[in-house]
Amino acid sequence: MPTIHEVATITAKGQITLPKPIRQALGVDYGGKVAFDLRGSQVIVTRAEDPEHEDPAIGRFLELLETDIRNGRHLSSLPDDLMQAMLATLPKSVDITADIEGDVAL
Repeated sequence: MPTIHEVATITAKGQITLPKPIRQALGVDYGGKVAFDLRGSQVIVTRAEDPEHEDPAIGRFLELLETDIRNGRHLSSLPDDLMQAMLATLPKSVDITADIEGDVAL
């Protein structure tokens, strides 16, 4: 990362505006989050990654779905006309019998 030196003024409320070159270098914009780490007398500013949102209801549903798939329960094929309609909306043709490349996780 290039060296950038910017100065910001602290407001009466203790706020600063993160200078544009810093925001650009960190890849953050309006609504983005930054983290501040104090190391000795230096403050390190980094882009804060939002933790993955965990919804307990969705998590439980996905666990149930995974169990059903693993045990072969409550599964059925898509109706052929629905599958063809879905394939027709894709920008390129898809071979549904081709092997899946890469990792697949539920």
